Amino acid sequence: MDADSYQACELCPRRCKARRASGRAGLCGVTSELRVARSALHFWEEPPISGEAGSGAIFFSGCPLRCVFCQNHEISGEGFGLPVTRSRLSEMMLELEAQGALNINLVTALHYAPDVRQAVLDARAAGLTLPIVCNTSGYENPEVIRAMADVVDVWLPDFKYADPALAGSLSAAPDYPDVAAAALGAMVADLREKGGRKEGPDGCLKRGIVVRHLVLPGHADDSCRVLDRVWQTCGNDADLSVMNQYTPNEACRAAGGALSHGVSEEEYEIVLCHADDLGFERIWWQEGGTVSESFVPAFDATGVEGPELPRA
Repeated sequence: MDADSYQACELCPRRCKARRASGRAGLCGVTSELRVARSALHFWEEPPISGEAGSGAIFFSGCPLRCVFCQNHEISGEGFGLPVTRSRLSEMMLELEAQGALNINLVTALHYAPDVRQAVLDARAAGLTLPIVCNTSGYENPEVIRAMADVVDVWLPDFKYADPALAGSLSAAPDYPDVAAAALGAMVADLREKGGRKEGPDGCLKRGIVVRHLVLPGHADDSCRVLDRVWQTCGNDADLSVMNQYTPNEACRAAGGALSHGVSEEEYEIVLCHADDLGFERIWWQEGGTVSESFVPAFDATGVEGPELPRA
């Protein structure tokens, strides 16, 4: 995996073969030019990721999925973000460490995998000591996961769907269940090879996997099937995060139907009980009242251009 990967791009499961290095956007919506929408401390991840000090989150532009309910649509589908060099990306990581971040959290980054990997290596050479978190939709090629394994310490994937038809209608990716399972399998193999889960004295992850699943209104049955597949793939090698924070965006509210409102307490309880019945030992859940756009940070290029220098 190197810069040539952008020539006829197959970095994501779409394998669209776009000539991204020549300035043509792939189905991810971006060229090979690195684009970042925000670099700042982030406090809304799971406790072993955010802790008390916050995770150093770098949000990248573009996404291979087309989720109708996406809360990050400004950056995933609308292209917001500033162009950055690979060296600037490394600097951002070091700046976040200086701000007290617990880790460097690369959010939807793997369609830029060759540059992101090298930026991490460059930051390490410059003194970066924090764990690297790979925060992904789960829709990734296993070979890219394996290629990134030498720089990633904590995998933070979604597992969105078990039903191909649902994945097709809501994310335009009917192959999502099988792709996500294969990617998760590659993450589990990497974790086992490195010696398994490891946390610091503060309970924050130094090495591990946290699988996220967002419960969607009207689809608790599919959520339970997702948990079945996650359990079959990794068992207790992974922490499980079951989220009830689904918040309908403007398009979903306008369309009506199940996705126009939040998840009911009954639906969420069904999924949590199923997770417990399967035998997951580390389950993260959310208390009531989490339906809110406050979980979405301001995509305003914070931290992207660097700290403001004092005037002479």
